[in-house]
Amino acid sequence: MRNRSSSAFALMALAVCVAMEICDVHAQTSPDSGWQQEANSRLRAIYERGEFRVRRFGAEWLPDSSGYTIQERDPKTEKSVLATYDVRTGKRTEAKSPEGTRADHGRLLSPDGHRLLEFQDRNLFVSDLKSGKRTQLTIRSPERDISYRDPVWSPDGTRVAFIESDATNVRLRPILVPDDPSYPGVRNHRFARVGEEIAKLRVGVVDADGKNMQWLPIESPKEGFYLGQVDWAGNSNEVLVEKLSRFRDKREFLLANVDADVKQIYHESNEAWAVSSQAKNSGLAWIQGGKAFVVVSEKDGWRHAFLCSRDGREQSLLTPGEYDIIDRAAMDEDGGWFYFYASPENGTRRYLYHVPLDGSGTRERVTPEGQHGTHDYDFSPNAKWAIHTYSTIDTPPLVELVELSGHRLVRVLEENSKLRETMKELVSHPTEFLQLDIGNGVSMDAWMIKPKDFDPAKKYPVLVYVYGEPHAQTVLDQWGAAQIDFHRVVADLGFLVVSIDNRGTPAPKGAAWRRAIFGSLGPLSTEEQEAGLKELGRTRPYVDLARVGIWGWSGGGSNTLNAMFRQPDSYHVGMAVVPKPQPHLYNAWFQEIYMRTREVNPDGYERAAAINYADGLKGKLLIITGSGETNTHIQIIEGLVDRLVELGKPFDYMVYPNRDHGLREGRGTEVHVRMLILRYLVEHLPPGPR
Repeated sequence: MRNRSSSAFALMALAVCVAMEICDVHAQTSPDSGWQQEANSRLRAIYERGEFRVRRFGAEWLPDSSGYTIQERDPKTEKSVLATYDVRTGKRTEAKSPEGTRADHGRLLSPDGHRLLEFQDRNLFVSDLKSGKRTQLTIRSPERDISYRDPVWSPDGTRVAFIESDATNVRLRPILVPDDPSYPGVRNHRFARVGEEIAKLRVGVVDADGKNMQWLPIESPKEGFYLGQVDWAGNSNEVLVEKLSRFRDKREFLLANVDADVKQIYHESNEAWAVSSQAKNSGLAWIQGGKAFVVVSEKDGWRHAFLCSRDGREQSLLTPGEYDIIDRAAMDEDGGWFYFYASPENGTRRYLYHVPLDGSGTRERVTPEGQHGTHDYDFSPNAKWAIHTYSTIDTPPLVELVELSGHRLVRVLEENSKLRETMKELVSHPTEFLQLDIGNGVSMDAWMIKPKDFDPAKKYPVLVYVYGEPHAQTVLDQWGAAQIDFHRVVADLGFLVVSIDNRGTPAPKGAAWRRAIFGSLGPLSTEEQEAGLKELGRTRPYVDLARVGIWGWSGGGSNTLNAMFRQPDSYHVGMAVVPKPQPHLYNAWFQEIYMRTREVNPDGYERAAAINYADGLKGKLLIITGSGETNTHIQIIEGLVDRLVELGKPFDYMVYPNRDHGLREGRGTEVHVRMLILRYLVEHLPPGPR
């Protein structure tokens, strides 16, 4: 690659709109400004005034499960108070001093509640909460870029285990700091690019008085490795270490005796990956007093739970059947249940199930039938009660206290009633969930939002919202999913807004579905997104395939580029936000799971890079990024900018100064980004029926 740092520094100074034919952002403004005023007002309500944010119920269960605590504001003093509610009667009592609760400190608080682990100057300390005495546990070398993380107390409170990360050999990447407009400073941060050196890790154990530092003898391969769960193994002498290979195609659980050896108790490998970027499989849970553990794996083709003996020799399947665990929920050893989330019949939803912990039975649904949508449960320590949150894509969350036995409603805790009334007025057409059958046994989930004055006898332009990569689904029946508030604004301008989850997205449809994209992110998602679009047009005559726009963020920005470059006859307008058109320049942690390195997989990287297909561009393309990007760095995008210029392709390019991946920094930025997208869309893909 040529060195393009000079152009990067020029772009970082200001937001620019670069095009072969137009350079004025105002040229994107429609002559009819009425819609802009209404859209701007709605976007400010969403992103600045927070009118669509739900009221969270952030309770913390008491250790004995007799009730829960929650921070509340005293209406008289306007001060924060800690209130305790009895789980059975609902009686409220007020604590005198809310500070210093376990909820505030979590695992940093010692088992006896008297000492606290703290970080200062990137070293780890123990602070005595009564005397204030501080004891230093680690001593960083001033010549190394070392940090410490994930400290955890031993059950008896005499030792602390932690992870040391040495990033000294990870290359530095400079970013301009806008401290002086004429002479900006430079901030360096570590960035491990695909194929380059990653941080070196090791696990330490130190006595709580700062003495007897030991490093566990865990083998470190030359290419490096990652760590998942690091915790005490049910006693104060053994540490559990989850070790992941650099490519995440291998994982093992190790038991390390602090004063002796290290032994492997579990191992698995997969030619694609054993643990993805979502890490839904990561970690294990001890049961039977440490004599056994439950681990989640996809080794049989589905994400299932397995019961294993402590030495790992005996394994049995807890969750048989052709369905996926979406996530773990809780363990009820006294009742003999393993709770988990699943949705065997519909990959867009999430329900609570349980199976016997001894492997003797089949799954049973705990969430009541008829409550379609997404459910979350915050379990009490004894797993007899739960704070249950239920929502759909069009319905704000309802929070209630339930008794798990029979799912008995005890009381409603938060209704979000004001927001519910708002949504009744705003949602003229419920979001429609679809199945798009593209042949060869592939049926994809999708949703569609229709304009408020929708007429099925007419044809409407389509805006596709795409992600399509392995880290997230966009098609979820869940409040707040997939920038849905913004998309309702788009729909009411006169567009059909659609999102599709192709194979390779992390839907609960089996390991083969999720691993279909392994080796090259981009080609398969582009093919299946287009096939889904065509199926939508075939089955719904009101879909105007002659007017199609597409947009996405991050990986969705990459797939927007892929759509515009590889399928230019199907997509006419695209808005790619912070994309990665050169995946070999992206970070090693994410990209190497799915594509390894260019040395191992040169063809996969060649086929995945949108920059290699830029000559296919026919439609209108807007690329948006921030000069302060620490994720999809601006240089990843600038290579594409240079290529489009070289090809003589008209396009538009907006750089927000000093904004990072989420483009949130700076007053008004979130609204401005979306108004820019709307103006570009309306200018080049006129809304409304024909």
